Amino acid sequence: MQIQLTETDQDLRDILDLQKQNLVGNLPADVQAREGFVTLQYTLTELQQLHAAAPSIIARADGRLVGYALVAVPSVRGLVPPLDELFTMAETLPYRGRPIADYSYYLMGQICVADGYRGLGLFDKLYQAHRVFYSSHYQLLVTDIAARNARSLRAHERVGFQPLHHFLNQATQQEWVVVGWDWQLDK
Repeated sequence: MQIQLTETDQDLRDILDLQKQNLVGNLPADVQAREGFVTLQYTLTELQQLHAAAPSIIARADGRLVGYALVAVPSVRGLVPPLDELFTMAETLPYRGRPIADYSYYLMGQICVADGYRGLGLFDKLYQAHRVFYSSHYQLLVTDIAARNARSLRAHERVGFQPLHHFLNQATQQEWVVVGWDWQLDK
């Protein structure tokens, strides 16, 4: 298994293929409950813009993309509207007595591991790669997770994320949990 930064448009197209296979709308409810899901559907242009600002982490096995973890640094704000909501929230959410925006932080745009590669530690390896590549520039990694995505919540907690905030998305009436991983506290 090879874990690396995204380099090419083909890497980004492969991310889109894996994303499509795991989108909440493309999976039966029992698979969602058991295996997890992703909710945000990116376009190639959006991924290109994210990648230009900061490459994401991908995993390949036998040449096939089997996992990804997208980097969304604050400079991409405005490029992917659903991420803007989380960036806006981060401006005011308190963390250790200050708004998250006062810290050097970025967002996990989405993480996904292919069927057949789950339960093998790849999720943790993708996040450890984030720490290796980005902890010298950022203190916090922040993301939000659908509260009903129990597998993802457990996996994020296992890696080191702590819950920071719960909220109800008024448009979807879905509960979300904002979590953060502080690399300076978790050394």
